[in-house]
Amino acid sequence: MKRREFGQHCGLARALELVGERWALLVVRDLTVRPRRYTDLLEGLPGIPTNVLSTRLKELEQAGIVERQVAPAPQRGVVYTLTAAGHELEPAILALGRWGATQLGEPRPGDIVTPESVTMTLRATFNHGAAAGLTASWEIRAADLVLHAVVTDGKPDIGPGPAPGDPDLVVTVDPAGELPSYENLMQAMKCGLVQLAGPRELLDTFLHLFTAQGA
Repeated sequence: MKRREFGQHCGLARALELVGERWALLVVRDLTVRPRRYTDLLEGLPGIPTNVLSTRLKELEQAGIVERQVAPAPQRGVVYTLTAAGHELEPAILALGRWGATQLGEPRPGDIVTPESVTMTLRATFNHGAAAGLTASWEIRAADLVLHAVVTDGKPDIGPGPAPGDPDLVVTVDPAGELPSYENLMQAMKCGLVQLAGPRELLDTFLHLFTAQGA
């Protein structure tokens, strides 16, 4: 498939030529969170045809945004990861995600939630100003979803999986059969529909740090 060209000497036009094809930014989103195997990407993007994923990865490799690496032990095989140029896209992705988080509304029929999608929404909504000087850690559990949010002197580390060490607060959310989306998780916390292991005031802190402005 021939890639689109806009014929404009413009940074935005060039960026769209490189990452503006369908699914490309979602591939970059998932790789921003962590390196992934081809099958991991396919599982996390269930609507993407296999030939489209292969094409997007090839295009992103050719553009110097994605590269293949040998998986570290004890894993085997090849994983896809972002290059230095690929990681430079994160602020733009977070800015788009921050705006999009205010437009989410209720999940639509057929919508899915992945650890990567919730991670990037939390990264996008994180209030750096409110976190100045703060050190605290949270572990969020909902159905099969487990995420950690660790803030060290105002600097966030947000990703899939349990919090390292003993988190200051463990929040277990029962989505009552609903999709464990960012919106549903935050609503459950605001309504107190959670189990807490740790100081109650840290739940208020979490909500203050991660509630999307304008939501």
